[in-house]
Amino acid sequence: MKSKRADHPKGVILNAYPDSLGGKLGTLVTLVAQSDLEDAFSMVYILPTFFHSDLDRGFSIIDYDLNEELVQNSDLQSLREKGIDLKLDIVLNHLSVSSPQFQDLLEYGENSQFKDFFINWNHFWTGNGQPGPDGVIIPDQEYLDKLFTRKPELPVLKVPFPDGSEQPYWNTFYQETRIESSNGQEVKRTLLGQMDVNAQSEAVWVFYDETLSKLRDYGCKIVRLDAFAYLHKEVGSSNFFNRPGTWNYLERIRKMAETKGLSLLPEIHAEYGSGLHEEVASKGFLIYDFFLPGLILHTLETGSKKALLKWAREIQEKGYKTINMLGCHDGIPLLDLKGKEVNGAYKEGLLEDEEIENLLDTILRRGGRIKNLYDPNGRKISYYQVNATYFSALGEDPRKLLLARAIQLFMPGTPQIWYLDLFAGKNDYAAADKLGKAGHKEINRTNLTLAEIELTQSNKIVKDQLTLLRVRNSVEAFDGVLTIHSTDESLLDVEWRYGNDKARLRADLNALNFEVDYWINRKRHHLTFS
Repeated sequence: MKSKRADHPKGVILNAYPDSLGGKLGTLVTLVAQSDLEDAFSMVYILPTFFHSDLDRGFSIIDYDLNEELVQNSDLQSLREKGIDLKLDIVLNHLSVSSPQFQDLLEYGENSQFKDFFINWNHFWTGNGQPGPDGVIIPDQEYLDKLFTRKPELPVLKVPFPDGSEQPYWNTFYQETRIESSNGQEVKRTLLGQMDVNAQSEAVWVFYDETLSKLRDYGCKIVRLDAFAYLHKEVGSSNFFNRPGTWNYLERIRKMAETKGLSLLPEIHAEYGSGLHEEVASKGFLIYDFFLPGLILHTLETGSKKALLKWAREIQEKGYKTINMLGCHDGIPLLDLKGKEVNGAYKEGLLEDEEIENLLDTILRRGGRIKNLYDPNGRKISYYQVNATYFSALGEDPRKLLLARAIQLFMPGTPQIWYLDLFAGKNDYAAADKLGKAGHKEINRTNLTLAEIELTQSNKIVKDQLTLLRVRNSVEAFDGVLTIHSTDESLLDVEWRYGNDKARLRADLNALNFEVDYWINRKRHHLTFS
C-alpha cells in the first residue's frame, strides 16, 4: 500500500455511510479486506451517522461520540491494523436541537450555561430591523439583501422557552416539527433542526477543540469542515464566506488541528468565476474538486476534452491540492462550473451557461431531481445541484461509467469513490419520493445489503473499476508529474511519471474505448477496455 502524506493524501478514498454496505461499519471493514476490494483503498471517508445524529442523514449532529448502533471501536482498530486511515466530518456551523447544549438552553432559557452557544435571531438583529407580525425581526433591506439563504423564508426556528415564550434561533439549514396527536388533539410536539452556533462564544471554540481530539483518537487524518462558510456572521456583511471573519475562523481552527496532526478540507460550493476555490487553495488548504463531476459528464456527452484539460492544467499550474470525485452524498454540482461577475469584471466559467443547461436538461431527462437556491425574499435565484447517481446521469451506460472512472483516476488530485458509483447504482426514486420535498438527495444514497453486494461484485463494470482502483492506489507513478499529450479533441492521452514508474491513459471519447499502461520497476503492464 502506498505511503501517504497528511497534507495531500495518496491512494484512493472510499466514501460511504457506516450502514451503506451491509448495514454496519463492521461489514464495510470486512469488505475492504476481501480479495475483490483489497488494496483498492488507502482511506475511508465515513459520513456523520458515524456519530449520534437525528436529521439530514447525519449532518444534524447531537454529539461526536460513536453511534454504537453502527460503529464499534473494534471496527476502527481493524482499519488501523489494515493501514487504512479515516476522513471524518466536523460540522462547524451547527448542532442538532437534540444536542446537550441546545437541550440545556430549552430547559433553562436565559439561565442556561449555553445561552450564548447559539444565536438568538432577535438579539442578533436588534436595532437593525423591525419585528414582523410573528415577532421575528425582519432585517432592514440593506442587510436582508446581503443574506445568503438556502430556503424561501428567513433562516429561523422558533423554540419554546421555560417562561412560555417562543424565541427565534438562527437555523440556516434543515428544520422539522413533528406533532403527535390523539383524538384530534396535539399531545406532543418535537422540534428537530440544525441550529447555528455562535462562534463569538468561547464555549464554541472549546467544543471544537474537544471534538478535534475525539476525531484524532478515532484514527482520523483528514477533517472535512462542513458548512464552515456560514459560520461567521456580522451585521452588514454576508453570512456566507465574509472576509476577513471567515479567514480568521479558519486560521484559528487550523492551528487547533495542526496540534493534533490533522489536515483540514474546507467544503464549499461557489461558481468557478468567483475564484473562491483559488482563494482557499492559496491559503494552503486541501480543496474539493467540485468541478470535475460536471466536466467529465460534459466530456463524455460531447466527445470533447477541451474544458476538462483547461481545468487539469489550472490545477497543475497553480499547485492546488485537491480531492476529486464523480458522485457523493450530495448532488452533482453544476452551478460550480459557471462564470461570475466580481468587482465589476466578469470571469468566464469552465463551461458556457448553455453547456451547463444542456447538462442539466440531460440529467433531468434521465430521471434526476433538482435543488434550487433562494434569496431572503423567497425568490429563486439559481439551481444549486442536480441529484442523481452518476451512473444514471450517464444514461446507465457501463462504458461511460468505466471511462469516467478512468478519467477521474488520471486527473490531478486524490480520488474519492462514492460507494454506489462503484456498484453502478441507479436512481432510487422510491427513497426520494418517500421523504417528499426534502428527499431529493436520497436518490443517490441506497444502502446495499450483503446479498446485493455479492451479486453486483460479479458484474464486469464493478470488476473493471476495482482493477483501475488498485492501479491508482498502488502505482507510485501517481506521486509524480502529469504530462498531457497533444492529440485530437476527441482523444485523451495523459501520463504520470515518477522516477522509472509510469502510468498512461489513452482514450477515444467518442468510441468510449481506452487503454491503460503502467510500469512498475521498469516492467510494463497493459490493460484494454472497450
